[in-house]
Amino acid sequence: MPAETFTHGRSRLTYATHGEGRPIVLVHGLSGSSRWWRFNIPALEQQHRVYTLDLSGYGLSRGQRSLTVRAAAALIVAWLDHHDLHDVTLVGHSMGGQISLHVAAGAPGRVRNLVLVCASGLLRASAVRTALHLPRAALIGQKRFIGRIVLDSLRAGPWNLWRNAVDLLKDSVQDVLPGVQARTLIIWGERDVLVPLELGRLLHEALPGSQFEVIPRAGHVVMVDDPRRFNALLLAFLSSPGAPGGDVTG
Repeated sequence: MPAETFTHGRSRLTYATHGEGRPIVLVHGLSGSSRWWRFNIPALEQQHRVYTLDLSGYGLSRGQRSLTVRAAAALIVAWLDHHDLHDVTLVGHSMGGQISLHVAAGAPGRVRNLVLVCASGLLRASAVRTALHLPRAALIGQKRFIGRIVLDSLRAGPWNLWRNAVDLLKDSVQDVLPGVQARTLIIWGERDVLVPLELGRLLHEALPGSQFEVIPRAGHVVMVDDPRRFNALLLAFLSSPGAPGGDVTG
């Protein structure tokens, strides 16, 4: 289905829709785009209606000024309201995971399941120091994906990347964690050097009842490094007891 545009105030969100069923919303991270989910959509769309977002300033929404983490979350909440989406599974990678935490806390009536993928919400480092890890992160990840990372970074532009990097490192999710009511799955790459595995464990501890899964040998872009394992974990979580349409008898 062709991409569509949602405008709220001066901000724009581009999204595409795949498949039918209960809604899954995929939110990319810093320097990313909706294309970062291309190895996951075919598995997910068989049972679900999958929405892939391009945040303001990225991917198909390029050419705009990027939004802060909290402004991006507010835009997604407005988009959810516009489409009156309920029982949503919100999946966020890296900065997208940080944004998704704010969305889940701000719209608990719409977000039923939250999936945090190497989420950056508890990361505390300088933007420069984090940037120094990028070459190593690229080498750890799938080499086939380096071209996409470079292309999407160029499309976003250095100012958008820098502005978001500084903002996400300033933003804390500590104040919103108590407001997260969604069933939560946390997925991390064992070899993530951008957002270390220990931060995933801390998120797991801070979100009572959450499920924590580590994918061996995967790096920061875990859904690309091992899509088969990632897809299996996500689909198993969605079919588990407590999920909409899941086996409530266990």
